[in-house]
Parts: sequence; structure tokens; C-alpha cells
Amino acid sequence: MNLFWIALAAAVVCSAIGFKYYIWFISIGYGLSVAGIGIVFLIAAIMGTGGAAAGAGLYAVCAMLVVYGLRLAGYLAVREFRSTYNQKMQGEIKDGKLIPMPAKIAMWITVALLYACQTAPVCFRIANGKGTDAFVIIGLLLMICGVILEAAADLQKAEAKKRDPGRFVDTGLYRFVRCPNYLGELILWTGVFLTGIGSNAGAVQWVVSLIGNLGIIYVMFSGARRLEMRQNRTYGEDEEYQVYVKCVPIMIPFIPLYSVEKYKWLVA
Repeated sequence: MNLFWIALAAAVVCSAIGFKYYIWFISIGYGLSVAGIGIVFLIAAIMGTGGAAAGAGLYAVCAMLVVYGLRLAGYLAVREFRSTYNQKMQGEIKDGKLIPMPAKIAMWITVALLYACQTAPVCFRIANGKGTDAFVIIGLLLMICGVILEAAADLQKAEAKKRDPGRFVDTGLYRFVRCPNYLGELILWTGVFLTGIGSNAGAVQWVVSLIGNLGIIYVMFSGARRLEMRQNRTYGEDEEYQVYVKCVPIMIPFIPLYSVEKYKWLVA
């Protein structure tokens, strides 16, 4: 578990950016934390921390964590510093000015722990001296698909908003699901979880890995609910939007789940 604690320390350091703006704990700090953990894992894999050769597949998994984290943090930073985005989101996000310090510290530690748990399957594979196998390759392929899907969704949304800033996005990937970027996240972290199969040693490692996987699923659906509520306020009177939300699933293609707004346990 030593490598897990090092990964947690990396997440603690990287997510501390949230003390600047509260939302950064779960946005820019999230991306930086995953990238930082990926670097830790890559170094550990190269050094043979677990006593066995990691193999090209496992190196690639670690590198994908870095690529994913840096892309996400960079995208969110650019978006956040755009004046048009800041004006639009004013009042929608918490800057942390009125949040007491104990609450900020609790949030900081909680998210850092979640990020460490999300990446734990890779951590345990390296620490247990398990190299590349079929689960690593399958997991890597899913991670690549998830990163590409998320990046494409972000790009398509940005382009659509340039063409028509006042309209909801229903083109490209958004024709199939209303939150394709969140779907990309779910695919990526499913891939990460798969890398731990066949390498986890004991119940504790399985529980930690499951906490990370179930935690990010909850976060993604919570984010989808928050987005749905915001879009309903913005486009609720638009007849085309009403048709769109009744025909296009919110997160998973071909699964007829069109709304999560009523699920109040998904804390927005």
C-alpha cells in the first residue's frame, strides 16, 4: 500500500489548487491530480517497484493517466479564464469566499482520496508486481476510447457554441447522448478499473478500487443532473429542446434514461 499513499500525497498536493477557487477542487485540481498520480505510477513502473517488469501496456496505462489529466486540466483552465464563460457561470459555481476553512479542508481531503481510489487498480497492479496482461490491454483500449470521446465532445460543443451561442448543443456526439463528455469519463474509468482485475491482492484492495469506480460514477451522474437542471432553466421554453431531451438519453446510448433531475440523492 506504500505506493497508494504516495499517490494520495500527489493528489493532495495537486488538488490544493482548490484553495484558490473552491470549484477547482473538482475541476482543474482533478485533472492535475490524475496527471500527478500518473507520473508517480509511471516512475514506479519503470523502477520496478513491485519487483516485476511492468511491460509496455502498463507503461501506456500510466502515460494515459498523465495525458488525460493534463488535457482535462488544460481544457478547464482555458474555459474558466474565458470572460464569456465566467459571465455565463457567475452565480452557478462557488468561488469559496463564503465557505468556512474546515469545510474546504474536508473537501480537499475527500476529493484527493477519491482520486487516489479511482487510480488504485493501476497502483495495486504495479505494487503487486503484476505486469501487462489481457486486462491491462483491454483497459488501455477503453481508456484511449474514453479520452478521445471526451476530447471530441468538448471540441464539438465549443465549435457549436461559436456558431450559435444561444442554442443548446444537439449535433455530433450530442445527437446520441446529451452528456458525451461524461460518457467518455465513465468509459475511461471503467478501463482503469479493468486493469486491476487479476492483480488485486485481498479484499481491501478490491474495496478501495470499487470505492473509486462507484465514486466517479456517482460524480458523473451528479454532474449530469446539475447540467440538466441548468439547461432546463435556460432552454426550458424552447420546443426543440423539449423534443431533444425526450428523445436523446442523458448519458448512456440506447438506455432510455432521459432525465435524472428528480433523483435528489444525486447532490447537485
